[in-house]
Amino acid sequence: MNKLVLVVMDGVGKSKTGIGDAVTMANTPTLDKLLAECPHTYVKAHGRAVGLPSDDDMGNSEVGHNALGCGQVYSQGAKLVEEAIESGDIFNSAAWQELKNSCVANGSTMHFIGLLSDGNVHSNIGHLLALIRQAKADGIKKVRAHILLDGRDVPATSALTYVDMLEEAIAQLNDNTFDAKIASGGGRMKITMDRYFANWEMVKSGFYTHVFGVGRGFATAREAIETFRQETPNIIDQDLPAFVIKEDGKPVGAMADGDSVILFNFRGDRAIELSMAFDNAEFDGFDRGEMPQVKYAGMLQYDGDLHLPKRFLVEPPQIKHTLSEKLVELGVKSYAVSETQKYGHVTYFWNGNRSEKFDDNLEVWEEVPSDKVSFDERPWMKSAEVTDKVIAAIESGEYEFIRCNYPNGDMVGHTGSLDATIIGVEAVDLALARLLPVIKREGYTLIVTADHGNADEMLEKNKKGELAVRTAHSLNVVPFIVYNADCEIADGEFGLSNVAATVAKLMGFEAHSSWDASIVK
Repeated sequence: MNKLVLVVMDGVGKSKTGIGDAVTMANTPTLDKLLAECPHTYVKAHGRAVGLPSDDDMGNSEVGHNALGCGQVYSQGAKLVEEAIESGDIFNSAAWQELKNSCVANGSTMHFIGLLSDGNVHSNIGHLLALIRQAKADGIKKVRAHILLDGRDVPATSALTYVDMLEEAIAQLNDNTFDAKIASGGGRMKITMDRYFANWEMVKSGFYTHVFGVGRGFATAREAIETFRQETPNIIDQDLPAFVIKEDGKPVGAMADGDSVILFNFRGDRAIELSMAFDNAEFDGFDRGEMPQVKYAGMLQYDGDLHLPKRFLVEPPQIKHTLSEKLVELGVKSYAVSETQKYGHVTYFWNGNRSEKFDDNLEVWEEVPSDKVSFDERPWMKSAEVTDKVIAAIESGEYEFIRCNYPNGDMVGHTGSLDATIIGVEAVDLALARLLPVIKREGYTLIVTADHGNADEMLEKNKKGELAVRTAHSLNVVPFIVYNADCEIADGEFGLSNVAATVAKLMGFEAHSSWDASIVK
């Protein structure tokens, strides 16, 4: 069997406009050489190609690695939730019925926590509005919304658009039988939405803001956002501090015994830690204080192996027949590595939302701890250390399939710093330069691709026609390159789900019958 290394250059796409294109602006002699001399094409990494509702929906690292690892397109995230709302299944779920019945029986409050935007990467405001409307229809008297501000999957300073949308919907619903209010909030990169256990203090800050109403008080969410912007010019939404809505000096949405709480985000990585804080009796991530007794549910079950959370509104996709399963079946030993920020993507998401390995002996996973700094301060991140690990794995002769993720294009791209992102892309190119001679010498084939775009579109024109910072993923195609193999690119359009069969073709084994066709012939 042939040996293969697969490199995911996270967030590196092909720009259509050239505006703020850090990929092209960067000095990338290795990537340029590969594109000039090797079989290559560009593949879709967003929208329907990765199971999202429409081609207007940005891809993300989670659905991207699902598609890469399973070779098929499954309904994902927003599409799953939309289908459940349209069918009514979400409101017939055991979790909704339990939480709703508790609120009605006890006259208690239903709390909704989540990212307030229509980015369709972690959440969609439309789902929140549907939940609030149903809460009223089901006889719940009191609803409180705890809103996390985006500015990452949507324009960087668009928070008030979504706040106004929510406030307008609430105003139309409120009457003498129903009382809905925004209760708390803050930027998604300041509170609540940490991932991979990188910063428990961030989760604790959000927990105390949402649960106890601890934080700086304002009369409205609009007042909070406008005040923060005046105090810190050029601050973007994801970095806004925590705030609490207060009336007569008291928080309007502090939680109490008997309340119900729903996290309406559908994406798992930044939902797991908050879910642990609410759901795990033996939780030790931080001191939860005198936490009230509440019933908690997630939009989805964010980790099926950990059964987290125990209650959830929408069943996740049942991903089967992954590439990892096939390799284990064939007795192939594999190795996966990335730094903390994308470690879960080359393991959990790659294996079809599965925390555990299919085989402890045949699958080796290694995490390189990420630096706990803003990524624009160290845009090279841990690319050198990840490369060290990949080279060691190649030279060991122990593994026939090796995969890694370089997060730079995505994580630095999300900071909005064009200059830093250029450096991040260059760091990945340097990593490739180190890998090529080792791959050639040891007789491996190399695939270089990406899970979605980001660094390729760091600027955009706003409604006034002015250039503005863009921190969101792009809708651009991503490169797919084969190095050190005698092959040709097949005819047709391809997406990330075609990669698994391509790995099979290049390694010399038969693809699973459910997988999408190989990109090479």
